[in-house]
Amino acid sequence: MIREFFYKYYIDPIRTGQAYTVVDTLTYAIILIIAVYLLYRWMKRYSIPVDRDLVLATLPFIVFGGLMRVVEDTGVITSDWRFLLITPVIFFFIFFIAFTVLITAWVLSRRGLVGNPYMAYGLVGVLLVLLTAGYLAYLGSTRFHLDPGVLVVILSLAVITTALVYAFLRYGLKWTYAADPLYLALIFGHMLDASATSYGIDIHPMAYVEQHVVGSNLIALTGTAFSMFPLKLIVLVPGIYILQMYRKEGSSDLFHLIVLAMITVGLAPGVRDMVRMVLYV
Repeated sequence: MIREFFYKYYIDPIRTGQAYTVVDTLTYAIILIIAVYLLYRWMKRYSIPVDRDLVLATLPFIVFGGLMRVVEDTGVITSDWRFLLITPVIFFFIFFIAFTVLITAWVLSRRGLVGNPYMAYGLVGVLLVLLTAGYLAYLGSTRFHLDPGVLVVILSLAVITTALVYAFLRYGLKWTYAADPLYLALIFGHMLDASATSYGIDIHPMAYVEQHVVGSNLIALTGTAFSMFPLKLIVLVPGIYILQMYRKEGSSDLFHLIVLAMITVGLAPGVRDMVRMVLYV
């Protein structure tokens, strides 16, 4: 019975690309919370600071993860290795890569071989993004359909909505801390996710669907994928306020890890969905 339950909710959805359920969504959320806490404890033990520089330097790895997810979407990987690039396994795979690069950068820095370890760490992430994006562009131009116009529309929508949300927080609610690059990255990541979802379901010629439980139910209820924007705001606005309150009184390291996790769950799927639509896969 336990084996059947495990396969039904965790193994089979990964193998067949099924939509998320309440069971696996809650499970992955709990795993994420535990992983963030364990990472926080480990980095505290080895005196590796978790600060704004680390979060910003990790952003390229989040983009890299989204792009690698698209590599799997193209179907060019036919062996079982492709399961490393399917959610949620890909989160652990990209984490392993990023963590290995980060530790290597810190070791080299302490030996005087590199200067700023976060700079070296982030540059490796940028290189991985450029290589993967170049490969996807090659696939798009030779094997699939490459439509840069889709990229422009989705990015423009994400930038405009990010600016509107920022203006509301900064000048409407008078939250001066909304100008922090961490909160701007958080807002943009989720606005990109909402923009890609809205465009993909309501506008794009291909029939894309929302796989997450809450989002799919909301879209079915409202009849439009643009309802993802108010859904994001319902979470983002109080979320940023609570984060700022915790930032003042709680652990700085844990605060930054929580922000990083929140950015990841918006930016990574946003990048993946957007690039899929550019390639029509």
